[in-house]
Amino acid sequence: MRHVDESMVRWETKSKPAFGGISFYIIFLLSISIYSIFSEDKTIFHKQQFLGILLASSLGFIVGLADDAYNTRPYLKFSAQLICSLILIFSGTYITLFDNVYLNYALTILWVVGIMNSINMLDNMDAITSLVSVFIIISALFVAYFIGKVDSVNFMILIGVLSSILGFLFYNWHPSKIYMGDTGSQFLGALLAAVGITYFWNTPFNPGLLSPSKQLLLTAIIFIIPIVDTTTVVINRLAKGKSPFVGGRDHTTHHLSYLGLSDRKVALLLGSIAFISFLICIYIVTSNNWTSLSVIIFGAYFLTIFGLLYSTTLKNKPEQKN
Repeated sequence: MRHVDESMVRWETKSKPAFGGISFYIIFLLSISIYSIFSEDKTIFHKQQFLGILLASSLGFIVGLADDAYNTRPYLKFSAQLICSLILIFSGTYITLFDNVYLNYALTILWVVGIMNSINMLDNMDAITSLVSVFIIISALFVAYFIGKVDSVNFMILIGVLSSILGFLFYNWHPSKIYMGDTGSQFLGALLAAVGITYFWNTPFNPGLLSPSKQLLLTAIIFIIPIVDTTTVVINRLAKGKSPFVGGRDHTTHHLSYLGLSDRKVALLLGSIAFISFLICIYIVTSNNWTSLSVIIFGAYFLTIFGLLYSTTLKNKPEQKN
């Protein structure tokens, strides 16, 4: 029996050009070039962390391009994602939540592979991944501004990639004229995983006993849509004895459609959740009063969104689009 990759199953069955990801990567490289030409910082290509993000994002782009062209096997994609995580670790971009460095490495590998798969799996309906990525990047830009890192190459990259996604979103809004493909979702997955580490996991806004909970909840809330969707799919498929990597129309996006929402309304609903999460990001980052009550309130927000979206998948629904 032929194995069906998750990324092969889309809600929209009509074949359309998948050139969005190529434009993301071109603008990504162009942003780096512009920074290197006009910035006073002439040492960016000697900085390990920058080179790690460049190499990991480029590998994500290459493996996505190969998958779009040749439909590579899932284990090859997983191997590339694992290498992306190792590139980031060895170049100095890894989560520093624990005192034990090996636990940090393990969490970083789980994070990078998980986010690359989550962004890839979320790209199953028009505009969803684009909207989610837009608000993640805007949140990172806000954090960079707040901590005074607006003159960095990372800030320039985020501006460039954000611009490319917004331009793409015009053509990806339902009914879409173009897809980002695995080329786009794998590239964005690697880049956003690195962004999450740099601006959310490892930014200690308030040193103290509760600081780790602040970083953890901030990251979870900013990435709430891909985390909830992937977790839901994995739980439901494992409960049915199915592989999480076999494609299907059983994502939270699909189940919202089964409830009667149009594709545009699904995009607007999930985009609204991403926007609310961005507003929460502003509050968390700027607030100096992080207490146990804060942990309870924002933890409850995450669990509420998870519960509401997960509950839509509990009823039996058709596997094919009407």
